[in-house]
Amino acid sequence: MVAATTQPQQVSSVTSDRIALDERVKNENNFFASLPVFTKQESRAKNRRKAFDRLIESVSAVRIIELNFTWDTNSPLFPTNTPYSISLLARHTQTFGTVSGGIGFATDKMDFSGQHGAPTIDAIGHISNNLKLFGDIDAATSESDLGLTKLGVEAYPKEQFVNRAVLLDVARFKGVETLAAGQEITVADLEATTRAEGVEIQSGDSVLIRTGYGKFFNTDPTKFSEPLPGPGEAAARWLAKKKVFLVGDDQLVFEVLPATGTVFPVHRTLIADNGIYIVENLNLEELSQALAQEGVYEFPLVLNPPRIRGATGAAVNSFAILPG
Repeated sequence: MVAATTQPQQVSSVTSDRIALDERVKNENNFFASLPVFTKQESRAKNRRKAFDRLIESVSAVRIIELNFTWDTNSPLFPTNTPYSISLLARHTQTFGTVSGGIGFATDKMDFSGQHGAPTIDAIGHISNNLKLFGDIDAATSESDLGLTKLGVEAYPKEQFVNRAVLLDVARFKGVETLAAGQEITVADLEATTRAEGVEIQSGDSVLIRTGYGKFFNTDPTKFSEPLPGPGEAAARWLAKKKVFLVGDDQLVFEVLPATGTVFPVHRTLIADNGIYIVENLNLEELSQALAQEGVYEFPLVLNPPRIRGATGAAVNSFAILPG
């Protein structure tokens, strides 16, 4: 009888692979267990930080076009407005040494009205129609020695600090550098300009109108004063039907000012009857050139009046945002 020979037991390759896999999984579990665990709140915060980083990067890349003029004692004023003045109440040479450490300071005093500034915005309470403010508010009981008690410039909504805007470059699309003195901008002019630009005015928009007169703000204050081209009453009603939020242009009173004078029907129609803000003295020259080169006439408008309680208007800082 031949004895059976005992052979060494072989481990299958499948078993070997399974052992290796188990060991790798164990190691990976140990690795991931050592990582910090983020709560849902922490994960959301991390994602929000990324969103803020992207926002900052996007904003930093845009092109800013300023819509302001520098205001001073030589700036043009409508005759009914009080004069603007500024003076120093204290000078560095006077205050040096009054506080230890070497500091000196200057302080000023300004005689500044709600209708001063370039640009300047009219509060909704600035204009009444038969002693009624917008919303059928009684004008006589909405004012005091300390200013308006209703619809002052402080009522400007923060949601419109940044707003969709359209530039209607009427002068450019009429083929002139400036409109004629006292020339009325008609409904036909506004409609023709919107067609030429390929824009659509939407409810809630800010609509800026260029007459070309902004070029005279610094160079010819007399010509900038009167008579002035601007929208007439029919154009104002057209804008109101579009339910725009704000209108503005590049001259002293926004509306047309003929040589014979005016009773300000555009202000009455837009502000008192429809609650639409009016901005005057905008600098639209650089914006006009930039948008013409782009072939696009819609843009974000940044315009932020100060919160001055009871003011009938205020100087504003304003600029357009274009892609970089």
